[in-house]
Amino acid sequence: MREERPDSASDVDEPKLGDGRRSDEVPPPDKAPPAAEEENATEIIDEAEPSFFADPKRLIQTFVAVILLVVAIYVLFPRVVGLEGALDKVSDGDPLWIGIGVAFNLVAFAAYVALFRGVVGEKVIHLRWSESYEITMAGLAATRLFSAGGAGGIVLTYWALRKAGMERRQAVCRMVAFLVLLYSVYMVALIVFGVLLRTGVLSGEAPLSGTIIPAALSAVVIVVFLLMALLPDDIERRIERHTSGRFGAIAQRLATAPATLAQGTRTAIAFVRHPSSGALAIGGAIGFWAANIAILWASFHGFDVSVPLGVVIQGFFLGMLANLIPFAPGGVGAVDAGMIGAFVLFGLPSTEVFAAVLTYRVIAFWLPIPPGIIAFFQLRKTVRRWQAEGRSDRVERVGVGQAAPASP
Repeated sequence: MREERPDSASDVDEPKLGDGRRSDEVPPPDKAPPAAEEENATEIIDEAEPSFFADPKRLIQTFVAVILLVVAIYVLFPRVVGLEGALDKVSDGDPLWIGIGVAFNLVAFAAYVALFRGVVGEKVIHLRWSESYEITMAGLAATRLFSAGGAGGIVLTYWALRKAGMERRQAVCRMVAFLVLLYSVYMVALIVFGVLLRTGVLSGEAPLSGTIIPAALSAVVIVVFLLMALLPDDIERRIERHTSGRFGAIAQRLATAPATLAQGTRTAIAFVRHPSSGALAIGGAIGFWAANIAILWASFHGFDVSVPLGVVIQGFFLGMLANLIPFAPGGVGAVDAGMIGAFVLFGLPSTEVFAAVLTYRVIAFWLPIPPGIIAFFQLRKTVRRWQAEGRSDRVERVGVGQAAPASP
Protein backbone atom coordinates (compact mmCIF):
# COMPACT_ATOMS: atom_id res chain seq x y z
CA MET A 1 0.00 0.00 0.00
CA ARG A 2 1.50 3.30 -1.02
CA GLU A 3 1.67 6.44 1.01
CA GLU A 4 -0.44 9.32 -0.22
CA ARG A 5 2.04 11.69 -1.87
CA PRO A 6 1.86 15.43 -2.50
CA ASP A 7 0.42 16.54 -5.84
CA SER A 8 3.68 18.25 -6.74
CA ALA A 9 5.68 15.04 -6.44
CA SER A 10 6.21 12.93 -9.50
CA ASP A 11 7.20 9.29 -9.45
CA VAL A 12 9.90 10.06 -11.99
CA ASP A 13 11.83 12.10 -9.44
CA GLU A 14 11.97 9.36 -6.80
CA PRO A 15 14.65 6.61 -6.89
CA LYS A 16 13.11 3.41 -8.23
CA LEU A 17 13.85 -0.27 -8.51
CA GLY A 18 13.91 -2.20 -11.76
CA ASP A 19 10.21 -3.04 -11.61
CA GLY A 20 9.18 0.62 -11.44
CA ARG A 21 8.37 0.77 -7.73
CA ARG A 22 9.99 3.31 -5.43
CA SER A 23 12.84 1.64 -3.59
CA ASP A 24 11.11 2.09 -0.23
CA GLU A 25 7.62 1.22 -1.45
CA VAL A 26 6.16 -1.75 0.42
CA PRO A 27 4.53 -4.54 -1.63
CA PRO A 28 0.80 -4.91 -0.97
CA PRO A 29 0.11 -7.43 1.82
CA ASP A 30 -1.50 -10.80 1.09
CA LYS A 31 -3.40 -10.95 4.33
CA ALA A 32 -5.60 -8.80 6.54
CA PRO A 33 -4.17 -6.09 8.81
CA PRO A 34 -2.83 -7.15 12.23
CA ALA A 35 -5.06 -7.52 15.21
CA ALA A 36 -6.43 -4.33 16.69
CA GLU A 37 -4.63 -4.71 20.00
CA GLU A 38 -1.25 -5.26 18.28
CA GLU A 39 -1.82 -2.26 16.04
CA ASN A 40 -2.80 -0.12 19.03
CA ALA A 41 0.38 -1.16 20.85
CA THR A 42 2.44 -0.08 17.89
CA GLU A 43 0.58 3.22 17.72
CA ILE A 44 1.44 3.85 21.39
CA ILE A 45 5.12 3.30 20.59
CA ASP A 46 4.87 5.76 17.71
CA GLU A 47 3.10 8.36 19.86
CA ALA A 48 5.62 8.23 22.71
CA GLU A 49 7.79 11.34 22.70
CA PRO A 50 11.50 10.77 23.40
CA SER A 51 12.20 12.25 26.81
CA PHE A 52 15.93 12.81 26.34
CA PHE A 53 15.97 16.49 27.28
CA ALA A 54 12.75 16.58 29.31
CA ASP A 55 13.69 13.92 31.89
CA PRO A 56 15.71 15.62 34.69
CA LYS A 57 16.92 12.29 36.11
CA ARG A 58 18.27 11.13 32.77
CA LEU A 59 19.90 14.50 32.10
CA ILE A 60 21.66 14.36 35.48
CA GLN A 61 22.85 10.80 34.87
CA THR A 62 24.18 11.72 31.44
CA PHE A 63 25.83 14.87 32.78
CA VAL A 64 27.61 12.92 35.54
CA ALA A 65 28.77 10.24 33.07
CA VAL A 66 30.08 12.88 30.67
CA ILE A 67 31.95 14.74 33.44
CA LEU A 68 33.59 11.52 34.66
CA LEU A 69 34.65 10.55 31.15
CA VAL A 70 35.99 14.02 30.37
CA VAL A 71 38.01 14.05 33.60
CA ALA A 72 39.35 10.57 32.85
CA ILE A 73 40.48 11.38 29.31
CA TYR A 74 41.69 14.95 29.75
CA VAL A 75 43.08 14.91 33.31
CA LEU A 76 43.99 11.36 34.30
CA PHE A 77 45.01 10.00 30.88
CA PRO A 78 47.72 12.67 30.22
CA ARG A 79 49.25 11.97 33.63
CA VAL A 80 49.29 8.23 33.07
CA VAL A 81 51.08 8.51 29.71
CA GLY A 82 53.38 11.36 30.75
CA LEU A 83 51.65 14.28 28.99
CA GLU A 84 50.99 16.51 32.00
CA GLY A 85 51.66 19.69 30.02
CA ALA A 86 49.49 18.75 27.03
CA LEU A 87 46.33 20.34 28.44
CA ASP A 88 48.14 23.63 29.04
CA LYS A 89 49.12 23.74 25.37
CA VAL A 90 45.48 24.18 24.35
CA SER A 91 45.64 27.86 25.29
CA ASP A 92 48.43 28.32 22.73
CA GLY A 93 46.13 27.67 19.78
CA ASP A 94 45.96 30.26 16.97
CA PRO A 95 42.54 32.01 17.22
CA LEU A 96 42.42 32.48 13.43
CA TRP A 97 42.68 28.74 12.71
CA ILE A 98 40.26 27.92 15.51
CA GLY A 99 37.81 30.41 13.96
CA ILE A 100 38.26 28.67 10.60
CA GLY A 101 37.42 25.39 12.33
CA VAL A 102 34.20 26.89 13.73
CA ALA A 103 33.28 28.08 10.21
CA PHE A 104 33.78 24.54 8.88
CA ASN A 105 31.49 23.33 11.66
CA LEU A 106 28.69 25.49 10.24
CA VAL A 107 29.32 23.82 6.88
CA ALA A 108 29.02 20.42 8.61
CA PHE A 109 25.63 21.48 10.05
CA ALA A 110 24.39 22.53 6.62
CA ALA A 111 25.63 19.32 4.99
CA TYR A 112 23.93 17.17 7.63
CA VAL A 113 20.61 18.94 7.10
CA ALA A 114 21.05 18.57 3.32
CA LEU A 115 21.69 14.83 3.71
CA PHE A 116 18.53 14.41 5.76
CA ARG A 117 16.43 16.48 3.40
CA GLY A 118 17.88 14.66 0.41
CA VAL A 119 17.01 11.23 1.83
CA VAL A 120 13.61 12.04 3.28
CA GLY A 121 12.90 14.32 0.36
CA GLU A 122 10.26 16.96 0.02
CA LYS A 123 8.67 14.57 -2.47
CA VAL A 124 7.97 11.99 0.25
CA ILE A 125 6.63 14.33 2.93
CA HIS A 126 6.59 18.09 2.90
CA LEU A 127 9.23 19.38 5.33
CA ARG A 128 10.37 22.96 5.39
CA TRP A 129 14.09 23.61 5.64
CA SER A 130 13.50 24.91 9.18
CA GLU A 131 11.71 21.67 10.11
CA SER A 132 14.53 19.60 8.61
CA TYR A 133 16.97 21.66 10.67
CA GLU A 134 15.03 21.04 13.89
CA ILE A 135 14.88 17.28 13.33
CA THR A 136 18.54 16.89 12.36
CA MET A 137 19.98 19.20 15.02
CA ALA A 138 17.84 17.68 17.79
CA GLY A 139 18.82 14.22 16.56
CA LEU A 140 22.48 15.27 16.46
CA ALA A 141 22.33 16.43 20.09
CA ALA A 142 20.61 13.19 21.12
CA THR A 143 23.28 11.24 19.25
CA ARG A 144 26.00 13.16 21.07
CA LEU A 145 24.59 12.65 24.56
CA PHE A 146 22.49 9.50 24.60
CA SER A 147 23.64 5.99 23.74
CA ALA A 148 26.32 4.86 21.30
CA GLY A 149 26.46 4.58 17.53
CA GLY A 150 23.77 7.24 17.08
CA ALA A 151 20.94 5.29 18.78
CA GLY A 152 19.54 8.35 20.55
CA GLY A 153 19.31 10.30 17.31
CA ILE A 154 17.68 7.35 15.54
CA VAL A 155 14.88 7.13 18.11
CA LEU A 156 14.21 10.87 17.99
CA THR A 157 14.29 11.06 14.20
CA TYR A 158 11.89 8.12 13.83
CA TRP A 159 9.43 9.78 16.21
CA ALA A 160 9.64 13.07 14.31
CA LEU A 161 9.12 11.44 10.91
CA ARG A 162 6.07 9.56 12.17
CA LYS A 163 4.62 12.79 13.53
CA ALA A 164 5.36 14.51 10.22
CA GLY A 165 3.13 12.01 8.42
CA MET A 166 5.41 9.21 7.22
CA GLU A 167 4.20 5.62 7.58
CA ARG A 168 6.17 3.25 9.79
CA ARG A 169 7.94 1.06 7.28
CA GLN A 170 8.86 3.97 5.05
CA ALA A 171 10.17 5.99 8.01
CA VAL A 172 12.46 3.14 9.08
CA CYS A 173 13.52 2.52 5.48
CA ARG A 174 14.50 6.14 4.92
CA MET A 175 16.39 6.24 8.21
CA VAL A 176 18.34 3.13 7.22
CA ALA A 177 19.05 4.73 3.83
CA PHE A 178 20.26 7.86 5.64
CA LEU A 179 22.70 5.83 7.75
CA VAL A 180 23.84 3.67 4.82
CA LEU A 181 24.63 6.73 2.69
CA LEU A 182 26.41 8.48 5.57
CA TYR A 183 28.54 5.52 6.61
CA SER A 184 29.19 4.22 3.11
CA VAL A 185 31.24 7.39 2.58
CA TYR A 186 33.02 6.53 5.83
CA MET A 187 33.81 2.96 4.71
CA VAL A 188 34.87 3.91 1.21
CA ALA A 189 37.20 6.58 2.60
CA LEU A 190 38.88 4.04 4.89
CA ILE A 191 39.48 1.80 1.88
CA VAL A 192 40.65 4.48 -0.55
CA PHE A 193 42.95 6.41 1.78
CA GLY A 194 44.22 3.28 3.52
CA VAL A 195 45.33 1.82 0.20
CA LEU A 196 46.73 5.12 -1.11
CA LEU A 197 48.79 5.61 2.03
CA ARG A 198 50.08 2.05 2.11
CA THR A 199 51.09 2.10 -1.56
CA GLY A 200 52.90 5.42 -1.18
CA VAL A 201 50.60 7.39 -3.49
CA LEU A 202 49.88 9.72 -0.56
CA SER A 203 52.67 10.90 1.73
CA GLY A 204 52.82 9.98 5.40
CA GLU A 205 53.54 6.98 7.56
CA ALA A 206 51.45 3.95 6.65
CA PRO A 207 51.39 1.26 9.37
CA LEU A 208 49.62 -1.93 8.35
CA SER A 209 47.27 -1.72 11.35
CA GLY A 210 46.17 1.78 10.33
CA THR A 211 45.78 1.27 6.58
CA ILE A 212 45.24 -2.16 5.03
CA ILE A 213 43.58 -3.87 8.00
CA PRO A 214 40.82 -1.25 8.44
CA ALA A 215 40.49 -1.06 4.65
CA ALA A 216 39.90 -4.83 4.47
CA LEU A 217 37.36 -4.76 7.31
CA SER A 218 35.52 -1.88 5.62
CA ALA A 219 35.40 -3.84 2.37
CA VAL A 220 33.85 -6.79 4.21
CA VAL A 221 31.15 -4.55 5.71
CA ILE A 222 30.34 -3.08 2.28
CA VAL A 223 30.07 -6.56 0.73
CA VAL A 224 27.75 -7.72 3.53
CA PHE A 225 25.37 -4.81 2.95
CA LEU A 226 25.45 -5.27 -0.81
CA LEU A 227 24.58 -8.95 -0.37
CA MET A 228 21.85 -7.99 2.07
CA ALA A 229 20.34 -5.75 -0.60
CA LEU A 230 19.73 -8.88 -2.68
CA LEU A 231 17.16 -10.20 -0.19
CA PRO A 232 13.72 -10.27 -1.85
CA ASP A 233 11.20 -7.57 -0.95
CA ASP A 234 8.69 -10.09 0.32
CA ILE A 235 11.01 -12.29 2.40
CA GLU A 236 8.79 -11.91 5.46
CA ARG A 237 5.69 -13.04 3.58
CA ARG A 238 7.60 -15.96 2.05
CA ILE A 239 8.68 -17.11 5.50
CA GLU A 240 5.12 -16.70 6.71
CA ARG A 241 3.84 -18.95 3.90
CA HIS A 242 6.34 -21.73 4.60
CA THR A 243 6.34 -21.73 8.39
CA SER A 244 3.72 -22.04 11.07
CA GLY A 245 3.26 -22.15 14.80
CA ARG A 246 5.74 -20.82 17.31
CA PHE A 247 8.72 -21.47 15.05
CA GLY A 248 7.06 -19.53 12.24
CA ALA A 249 6.41 -16.55 14.51
CA ILE A 250 10.04 -16.54 15.64
CA ALA A 251 11.29 -16.86 12.05
CA GLN A 252 9.14 -13.94 10.92
CA ARG A 253 10.44 -11.74 13.74
CA LEU A 254 14.03 -12.64 12.92
CA ALA A 255 13.44 -11.81 9.26
CA THR A 256 12.11 -8.32 9.98
CA ALA A 257 15.50 -6.70 10.71
CA PRO A 258 17.33 -8.08 7.61
CA ALA A 259 14.36 -7.23 5.42
CA THR A 260 14.27 -3.65 6.71
CA LEU A 261 18.04 -3.25 6.32
CA ALA A 262 17.84 -4.66 2.81
CA GLN A 263 15.05 -2.27 1.84
CA GLY A 264 16.92 0.72 3.27
CA THR A 265 20.13 -0.34 1.53
CA ARG A 266 18.31 -0.62 -1.81
CA THR A 267 16.91 2.88 -1.26
CA ALA A 268 20.42 4.21 -0.65
CA ILE A 269 21.72 2.43 -3.78
CA ALA A 270 18.85 3.91 -5.77
CA PHE A 271 19.93 7.39 -4.75
CA VAL A 272 23.42 6.66 -6.06
CA ARG A 273 22.05 5.22 -9.32
CA HIS A 274 19.83 8.26 -9.92
CA PRO A 275 22.00 11.39 -9.49
CA SER A 276 19.12 13.75 -10.24
CA SER A 277 17.32 12.48 -7.14
CA GLY A 278 20.33 11.64 -5.00
CA ALA A 279 22.65 14.62 -5.53
CA LEU A 280 21.54 16.46 -2.38
CA ALA A 281 21.80 13.33 -0.21
CA ILE A 282 25.17 12.19 -1.57
CA GLY A 283 26.58 15.71 -1.46
CA GLY A 284 25.37 16.09 2.11
CA ALA A 285 27.02 12.82 3.21
CA ILE A 286 30.35 13.71 1.61
CA GLY A 287 30.13 17.31 2.81
CA PHE A 288 29.46 16.30 6.41
CA TRP A 289 32.57 14.13 6.66
CA ALA A 290 34.69 16.55 4.62
CA ALA A 291 33.73 19.46 6.88
CA ASN A 292 34.55 17.46 10.01
CA ILE A 293 37.95 16.53 8.60
CA ALA A 294 38.50 20.20 7.72
CA ILE A 295 37.80 21.12 11.37
CA LEU A 296 40.48 18.67 12.47
CA TRP A 297 42.86 19.95 9.78
CA ALA A 298 42.34 23.52 11.00
CA SER A 299 42.89 22.38 14.59
CA PHE A 300 46.28 20.91 13.66
CA HIS A 301 47.22 24.14 11.91
CA GLY A 302 46.12 26.06 15.00
CA PHE A 303 48.98 24.42 16.89
CA ASP A 304 51.42 24.64 13.99
CA VAL A 305 51.41 20.88 13.39
CA SER A 306 51.94 19.81 9.78
CA VAL A 307 50.07 16.60 8.99
CA PRO A 308 49.78 15.05 5.50
CA LEU A 309 46.20 15.16 4.22
CA GLY A 310 45.96 11.39 3.80
CA VAL A 311 47.02 10.89 7.43
CA VAL A 312 44.48 13.47 8.66
CA ILE A 313 41.67 11.65 6.84
CA GLN A 314 42.70 8.11 7.79
CA GLY A 315 43.44 9.03 11.41
CA PHE A 316 40.10 10.81 11.68
CA PHE A 317 38.08 7.82 10.48
CA LEU A 318 40.09 5.35 12.57
CA GLY A 319 39.49 7.41 15.70
CA MET A 320 35.77 7.71 15.01
CA LEU A 321 35.41 3.92 15.24
CA ALA A 322 35.52 4.36 19.02
CA ASN A 323 32.07 5.96 18.77
CA LEU A 324 30.67 2.42 18.77
CA ILE A 325 31.80 1.75 22.35
CA PRO A 326 28.44 1.25 24.14
CA PHE A 327 29.11 2.66 27.61
CA ALA A 328 30.29 6.08 26.40
CA PRO A 329 27.49 8.57 25.60
CA GLY A 330 28.16 9.78 22.06
CA GLY A 331 31.66 8.32 22.28
CA VAL A 332 32.71 10.90 24.90
CA GLY A 333 36.26 10.08 25.92
CA ALA A 334 36.42 6.99 23.73
CA VAL A 335 36.59 8.89 20.45
CA ASP A 336 39.06 11.35 21.93
CA ALA A 337 41.35 8.54 23.06
CA GLY A 338 40.84 6.63 19.81
CA MET A 339 41.70 9.63 17.66
CA ILE A 340 44.77 10.51 19.73
CA GLY A 341 45.92 6.89 19.54
CA ALA A 342 45.35 6.78 15.78
CA PHE A 343 47.54 9.82 15.10
CA VAL A 344 50.25 8.62 17.48
CA LEU A 345 50.16 5.36 15.48
CA PHE A 346 50.91 7.45 12.38
CA GLY A 347 53.98 8.90 14.09
CA LEU A 348 52.75 12.34 15.16
CA PRO A 349 53.97 13.97 18.42
CA SER A 350 51.55 13.08 21.20
CA THR A 351 51.51 16.50 22.94
CA GLU A 352 50.50 18.41 19.80
CA VAL A 353 48.03 15.69 18.81
CA PHE A 354 46.37 15.89 22.24
CA ALA A 355 45.84 19.65 21.96
CA ALA A 356 44.59 19.49 18.36
CA VAL A 357 42.15 16.62 19.02
CA LEU A 358 40.79 18.35 22.12
CA THR A 359 40.20 21.52 20.10
CA TYR A 360 38.51 19.52 17.33
CA ARG A 361 36.21 17.80 19.81
CA VAL A 362 35.22 21.09 21.46
CA ILE A 363 34.30 22.56 18.06
CA ALA A 364 32.73 19.54 16.36
CA PHE A 365 31.25 17.68 19.35
CA TRP A 366 30.38 20.15 22.10
CA LEU A 367 29.40 23.30 20.17
CA PRO A 368 26.44 21.64 18.34
CA ILE A 369 24.86 20.44 21.60
CA PRO A 370 23.30 23.74 22.87
CA PRO A 371 21.64 24.58 19.50
CA GLY A 372 20.60 20.93 19.27
CA ILE A 373 18.81 21.08 22.63
CA ILE A 374 17.11 24.32 21.57
CA ALA A 375 16.10 22.62 18.30
CA PHE A 376 14.51 19.77 20.30
CA PHE A 377 12.15 22.15 22.12
CA GLN A 378 11.42 23.92 18.82
CA LEU A 379 10.65 20.52 17.31
CA ARG A 380 8.16 19.79 20.09
CA LYS A 381 6.26 22.95 19.11
CA THR A 382 6.45 21.93 15.46
CA VAL A 383 5.05 18.48 16.30
CA ARG A 384 2.13 20.07 18.13
CA ARG A 385 1.43 22.13 15.01
CA TRP A 386 1.57 18.99 12.87
CA GLN A 387 -0.89 17.30 15.22
CA ALA A 388 -3.24 20.29 14.98
CA GLU A 389 -3.00 20.01 11.18
CA GLY A 390 -3.77 16.27 11.40
CA ARG A 391 -0.62 15.26 9.51
CA SER A 392 -0.01 12.03 11.43
CA ASP A 393 -3.68 11.07 11.04
CA ARG A 394 -3.22 10.90 7.25
CA VAL A 395 -0.68 8.09 7.47
CA GLU A 396 -1.95 4.83 5.96
CA ARG A 397 -1.84 1.67 8.04
CA VAL A 398 0.67 -1.00 7.00
CA GLY A 399 -0.18 -4.67 6.62
CA VAL A 400 0.91 -7.91 8.22
CA GLY A 401 4.67 -8.29 8.57
CA GLN A 402 5.31 -4.67 7.60
CA ALA A 403 5.40 -2.86 10.91
CA ALA A 404 8.92 -2.01 11.98
CA PRO A 405 8.79 0.52 14.80
CA ALA A 406 12.11 -0.48 16.32
CA SER A 407 15.14 1.61 15.53
CA PRO A 408 17.67 -0.06 13.23
